[in-house]
Amino acid sequence: MNRPETRRNGQRVARRDFVKLGGAVAAGVASAGLFDPRFAHAATSKTSAETVVAELYASLSEKQKKAIWRPFDHQDRRKINANWHVTKVTIGDDLFSKQQQTLIDQIVRNITSKDGYERLIQQMDEDDGGMENYSVAIFGEPGTDQFQFEMTGRHLTMRADGNRVDKAAFGGPIVYGHGEENPSDNLFFYQTQKTNEVFQALDADQAEAALLKKAPRETAVQLQGAGGKFPGIAVSKLANDQKELVESTLKVLLAPYREEDVDEVMAILKSSGGLDQLHMAFYQEEDLDDDKVWDIWRVEGPSLVWHFRGAPHVHAYINIGVKS
Repeated sequence: MNRPETRRNGQRVARRDFVKLGGAVAAGVASAGLFDPRFAHAATSKTSAETVVAELYASLSEKQKKAIWRPFDHQDRRKINANWHVTKVTIGDDLFSKQQQTLIDQIVRNITSKDGYERLIQQMDEDDGGMENYSVAIFGEPGTDQFQFEMTGRHLTMRADGNRVDKAAFGGPIVYGHGEENPSDNLFFYQTQKTNEVFQALDADQAEAALLKKAPRETAVQLQGAGGKFPGIAVSKLANDQKELVESTLKVLLAPYREEDVDEVMAILKSSGGLDQLHMAFYQEEDLDDDKVWDIWRVEGPSLVWHFRGAPHVHAYINIGVKS
């Protein structure tokens, strides 16, 4: 996967570094400059994100719980939006101690890959001044069968649930994006480039089936199940080498996330018929630079929806699970 750019418009990107703590972080390593990617994933992966969520929860005062704790069945846990705050407080508020801010950072590290963490830190810095301006909530009680950590803000909804939300990858729908409108400067343009490799490998008849005029709403990511109707070309109709391209594309799309979440995605996909049940659609509208590198695309099947709107900038909505 491409490494994230560290320069923008000729200037070095400033990464926020508001958490500095001389003691040990949750995973047992000293931290300094935690939002510097040099330190990303320095902590061992033996400490799960959910273990750190439990530590964060145990450290909360009653005042803090009132601000960020919600019952597990609270309606906000099911909300998806490209720009919203799950709670009124932000991570950088005085409400949280430096130790708690460090734990939050550790949770984010542990639900991402190294490359995914670095991209996320740069995206949050460029889109809204850094992680300190994003919000978190804890739904339910860590240690029980029903709990979830959620972080939201501009171009972001991400979760940690330890697979406690049955048959829902990532614990439910997630969102990512980036406000940079120049494709070459957007942190996720590499995903469009990779997806378009599939389109470029199609013959004329396949391309006609895959290329559509107008995309559905970006938030239209409800799972349809086995009886659904999906846009674009069915992967089952592709040749073996084309299917291999689709498979490698999925690996690239999933690379920013931790291994256990990727494994859950693949298990859910397999349970609903595998790769052959997916469809891929590309959309002619908003073709940036008129270069026929289709900036809006969608991968969908009975248990997976990945809607990527790359114009005028990236909003991506992902929902992967088994329809109940």
